[in-house]
Amino acid sequence: MTESTATIGNEQQQLRADVYQLLAALLRSAPTAELLQFLAELELDADQDSPILRAWHALKLSASTAAADQLEDEYFNLFIGLGHGEVIPYASWYLTGSLMDKPLVMLRQDLQQLGFARQEEVKEPEDHLAALCEVMAYLLQEGSAPEQMSVFSRHIAPWADKFFADLAKANSASFYTAVAALGQSFIEIEQASFGALTLDTDVTQAG
Repeated sequence: MTESTATIGNEQQQLRADVYQLLAALLRSAPTAELLQFLAELELDADQDSPILRAWHALKLSASTAAADQLEDEYFNLFIGLGHGEVIPYASWYLTGSLMDKPLVMLRQDLQQLGFARQEEVKEPEDHLAALCEVMAYLLQEGSAPEQMSVFSRHIAPWADKFFADLAKANSASFYTAVAALGQSFIEIEQASFGALTLDTDVTQAG
């Protein structure tokens, strides 16, 4: 691997980590005025077309027309609600239909092996998609490819695309339809990337 190739690889890793961090922030709470301004001022390539670029453009447009106080209500209706929101961003819910179920137990075991410890002030279970995105962002910067692949394939890939599909069609979603489009496109790219990495590993081992 040349130095330039390594640099490109590191930049791509950082870009992926940044997207995970952004998704985590948007799923953790309603976006602040500062985050909306950042999104509204994104510089995007207008000469290319792809699902994820279209998603970025939609998110930029939504951020430029949204008001932070209105998004507080949208976020509440989508993710909190009276009892629960329209969409429930937990792996256990999507994989078993119940909260605090076996997927959470398995995730906690894996996180412990990776050296993650839950902070006392955090009340939400670790299988919230925002928390999983934060884990992936950290692993892309500090972890190994096998660790990244393990967390993604075991704890994100089996359900995140369904979650974002549900978010996209939720009655209360307006700004968050653009978030859903970005999430869906990004997860598809990640699935393809990790699938290719698995294939490369298999070919190498076979050789």
